[in-house]
Amino acid sequence: MGRKSLYLLIGGILIAYYIYTPLSDNIEEPWRLMWINANLKTIENLATFVELLGLHHIMDSLKVVWSFYEVPPTSDENVTVTETKFNNILVRVYVPKRKSEVLRRGLFYIHGGGWCLGSAAVNDYDLLSRWTADRLDAVVISTNYRLAPKYHFPIQFEDVYNALRWFLRKTVLAKYGVNPERIGISGDSAGGNLAAAVTQQLLDDPDVKIKLKIQSLIYPALQPLDVDLPSYQENSNVLLLSKSLMVRFWSEYFTTDRSLEKAMLSRQHVPVESSHLFKFVNWSSLLPERFIKGHVYNNPNYGSSELAKKYPGFLDVRAAPLLADDKKLHSLPLTYVITCQYDPLRDDGLMYVTRLRNAGVQVTHNHVEDGFHGAFSFLELKISHRLINQYIEWLKENL
Repeated sequence: MGRKSLYLLIGGILIAYYIYTPLSDNIEEPWRLMWINANLKTIENLATFVELLGLHHIMDSLKVVWSFYEVPPTSDENVTVTETKFNNILVRVYVPKRKSEVLRRGLFYIHGGGWCLGSAAVNDYDLLSRWTADRLDAVVISTNYRLAPKYHFPIQFEDVYNALRWFLRKTVLAKYGVNPERIGISGDSAGGNLAAAVTQQLLDDPDVKIKLKIQSLIYPALQPLDVDLPSYQENSNVLLLSKSLMVRFWSEYFTTDRSLEKAMLSRQHVPVESSHLFKFVNWSSLLPERFIKGHVYNNPNYGSSELAKKYPGFLDVRAAPLLADDKKLHSLPLTYVITCQYDPLRDDGLMYVTRLRNAGVQVTHNHVEDGFHGAFSFLELKISHRLINQYIEWLKENL
């Protein structure tokens, strides 16, 4: 074998090793998924390297990449797409072009991206909103919100909440022809967190007379107290979202101080005076047995009060909807939750399903055995279309 052939062989082996990720046999389109995962891993590694050089914050670098996937608000033959502001928050509005003899459903959608990335303009979110508006014959509001690391909690929560309150004004609903009795909220990942949080907050708002009919949460992030759940342990370094990246997202939501991230990874960020909150996220009693699978629950470690005093957001129910008490949960609307087997956030969703049902809320739970974080929004994959079809069908039946 010649030297060039040997180099090519070695190069090919290294590339294959980098791309190849061991996957379960039930994963659909494994090589396409590995290619997507390798691309995302490469981008994350480059952004991490740039940050280590002191040139750019990792999230700012990733934002630049995400911006290349944004598309303008362009109407098509089925849906009129416009951009406007709801209480100074930029939103995209999707309205079906066909005439309707009755007031339409309304859906308020919140994008994911770890509170740090993304926008309503990202191509996959734009397509999702178009399809939902057209197939559901609904007015879809896809909202933006200010992002970390420039802005921290509660800014993201407040932006979404203020935009939602604006949408729920009678004059705004009348302008877009929305039935005030058929309004839902939805979001994925960090957007699912925000959807759950603002839905809870709305229950106590005396100024909002119009209430939500449904909430639909797609692999939501619901608590940062325990990042050593079975799902975090099993999926610490697999498809698309690693444990380390998710913890970084959580930490950036509250501060750029990396000491919070370090404390979260060592389970030493919650002070002993907040120990009562762990009853709301105790997976040993909230997860179905098949998801525990021999994992042993260890009592939490407690840290000093210093971090909680500096960054109280990670103990705030507006950032961690799983911390709501049963009385609050009891009043929540009809709920749809998607969880994925190969997702660090799987158990957040599973625990919320259990707590909602225990509180008397009607919940439809779609657990995707071959699913992974991001499965809903990578539209080049078959699984994404399958999940979106199931999601829209549920909305048709219940909104």
